[in-house]
Amino acid sequence: MSAAHRALWYIESHHAEPIGLADVARVVGLSPFHLSRLFQAATGTALVRYLRGRRLSQAARQLAGGAEDILKVALDACYASHATFTRAFGEQFGRTPEHVRAHGLGDIALVEAIKLDDVVVPCAQPPRIQTAGPLQVAGIGARHHAASVAGIPSQWQALALQCTHAGAVRYGVCCNSDAEGGFDYIAGIEVADASAVPPGWQRVRIPAQRYVVAWHAGHISAIRSTWYWLLNHYLPMAGLSLADGPELERYDARFDATTGHGGMQIWLPLADPTSCKETTACA
Repeated sequence: MSAAHRALWYIESHHAEPIGLADVARVVGLSPFHLSRLFQAATGTALVRYLRGRRLSQAARQLAGGAEDILKVALDACYASHATFTRAFGEQFGRTPEHVRAHGLGDIALVEAIKLDDVVVPCAQPPRIQTAGPLQVAGIGARHHAASVAGIPSQWQALALQCTHAGAVRYGVCCNSDAEGGFDYIAGIEVADASAVPPGWQRVRIPAQRYVVAWHAGHISAIRSTWYWLLNHYLPMAGLSLADGPELERYDARFDATTGHGGMQIWLPLADPTSCKETTACA
């Protein structure tokens, strides 16, 4: 059973208990950061959001079934008070607990148990270990959650309109991730002089770091499947762990921004040194 499957099983078996991200990570055997990135790559949602949604969905069913004591339902859902439960319930469903108890579930979107597809496509080329950096990237930045990632291509479009560095290697930088699944994404280029960064661009400094470097050969729209394979299969099998740091997408001249074909690299920062032999050339 993969790490993502183990995490889902544990959540479904224990979400009525006061567990959190750290508890699930400990059972699965990964760091909380690694598990957060893996879970989101596998399911499209943050683990913390999923856990909260499953608890509140069970609470909604209890309320729709006529549960009289809302505080007891709140406590069963691992909330310490009526107020905190009501606030979370309203944010999740746009209804109050009292409304659902009186009128039923209606059209609210409950969070159902996720069943993962076992089909996994590994990278055509074996990943390698490489030390790289420091690196400074500047470009079009935005904060994202799972519901907004479809807007990332518009950042690349804006970069293409503003960037005059023909043929420059482009970088997509994912950084500042949080437990809710939010992260900053910068579509940019390497810069040496901060004074040359255009107004409105965001800039991130990336220290020297050991990376797993993998080649995604398929269409860019299928990049999530490669991330999932790396996080859920390759890294655990290789005995490697993801570091809490910026993750990079590297697009060189082989990538065709018009068609989305040509391939690109994924660079994942490693938490601990390994005995793997380092290389310095790019794939």
